[in-house]
Amino acid sequence: MENSTNTYHTAVLLHECIEQLNIIPDGVYLDATFGGGGHSKEILKHLGPKGKLIVFDQDEDAQRNIPEGEERIIFVSENFRYADRFVRLYKLDRLDGVLADLGVSSYQFDTAERGFSIRFDALLDMRMDNRTGFSAADILKKYSEQKLQKLFEEYGEVTNSKTLAKRIVDIRNSSSLTTINEFKQAISTVVYGNPNKYLAQVFQALRIEVNDELNALKDFLENISTKLSPKGRLCVITFHSLEDRIVKNWMKNETFEEVPDFLPIAKKEKKLKVISKKPILPTDKEISQNSRARSAKLRVAEKI
Repeated sequence: MENSTNTYHTAVLLHECIEQLNIIPDGVYLDATFGGGGHSKEILKHLGPKGKLIVFDQDEDAQRNIPEGEERIIFVSENFRYADRFVRLYKLDRLDGVLADLGVSSYQFDTAERGFSIRFDALLDMRMDNRTGFSAADILKKYSEQKLQKLFEEYGEVTNSKTLAKRIVDIRNSSSLTTINEFKQAISTVVYGNPNKYLAQVFQALRIEVNDELNALKDFLENISTKLSPKGRLCVITFHSLEDRIVKNWMKNETFEEVPDFLPIAKKEKKLKVISKKPILPTDKEISQNSRARSAKLRVAEKI
């Protein structure tokens, strides 16, 4: 069964992305997170018959969104952290623009059995790539108390991460933590503040760990930046501060470390120039039409 782009995922900051990519008709472009294909379909409208678009999505469900009969697209069913390998494999000698829309698609959030959302009861899965064998339930079952505390603290910014980790370890041998409702019930006594916000932070931490999202992002940025042609644009949409910090630091200093403005950084030949001094944000109109756009930030850099 085919999903339309709108039912699968509404592309965020669509027009802003297209404007910033500066698309040339016979160019070669990369969409690192194909999803519902909304961004890709708009890129294709601006490409001529000799243009090429290579797209990535590790979620096999996304493949159904490839436009039928579209020969300018190369679809790669892999994590975008390996994008540079496939650029070489398909003998694409340059990339004139790269787009990455990070985070989880609306389809993944709204498909109960994927286990991403606190709104449904399902197995605690959260794998973006169903071919991998490590789920959120596995983390809750196998991680030590210290490791659980660290991931909730770092990836979810959970206020009482130590208390939460201890609760999970204390209860996991006597209670099943394989479904969303079982997990929510098990930790209900330690939920701090607004329950929905708290659970969203906990689920974000688990999802990032399951999919190794932040390390994948670092691998992607480091490797794909070398494949951009001069004046080629790198456009990245983030949805939380952990991602945004990584992207901001990479575009500004080509390092993932936080470098205060008053400190000099080691001199090296810069490959990127920041185009968006401040992140580009969705309009009020877009947010009113798609509430999931409210936390989106677009950052843009250009290859020197």
